[in-house]
Amino acid sequence: MIRQGVSLVLSAALTRATAGALRAKAPGGRERWERKNYARRNVELYAGPASALAVAVGAGRVSPAAGVAVAVAGICGAYDDIAGAEDARRGFRAHLRALRDGEVTSGAVKLFGISAAGLVAGAFLKERPLDRLLAGVVIAGAAHFVNLVDVRPGRAAASVLALGAPGLFRAGAGAGIAAAAMGAAAAVLPDDLGERAMIGDTGAHALGAALGAAVVAGNGRVGLVAHAAAVVAAAVYGDKVSETVRVLGGT
Repeated sequence: MIRQGVSLVLSAALTRATAGALRAKAPGGRERWERKNYARRNVELYAGPASALAVAVGAGRVSPAAGVAVAVAGICGAYDDIAGAEDARRGFRAHLRALRDGEVTSGAVKLFGISAAGLVAGAFLKERPLDRLLAGVVIAGAAHFVNLVDVRPGRAAASVLALGAPGLFRAGAGAGIAAAAMGAAAAVLPDDLGERAMIGDTGAHALGAALGAAVVAGNGRVGLVAHAAAVVAAAVYGDKVSETVRVLGGT
């Protein structure tokens, strides 16, 4: 538990330090780093890349393959935050329909990019072909799940803390990756809940991919099957998952 505690604290500290540095410099101008949230309040976007960087570094210290998967998930999320900011389409079906019609949306880039990264990471984290496939599903699916619940302030970060906590008590690499995810989530949670900041797709996908990598590193075949089934079900019923979170949020 000492190692997990150190990883958690370091991840939280790096998140806060990076967010502060971005806020001080505001690359590209401060307007680029502001969005309207669901309640039309101005919020900052610094927490997204800050948490993505911290969890990628933290996961990479434990498993380079996991770190790369988390980094790719964050980059794909950042692309969607920028290129898809005005795109009202949500969900796999909408983006796949657009792709069928010849339009490559930012959501499609995110879908295939994170899926590919998950499969590559799974190939390094597991030995058997089926386990590698399941690992890819879990990593990509977890990234998507955290993004699904990011519909109200603090819900995504709180989900990462709740879902990552059991992983702290497992032996091996999974515990360290879970700690890195939880540290970054804990660092952004106060500002997220206070509606001063939002993590966006950048942070949500990176944190979710880290959760998935922690599950992959800490589970065998049975655990992988169970988690893969859960994230696939969440993807299939994504609209209902997001709506349930909205209702729990009181609006």
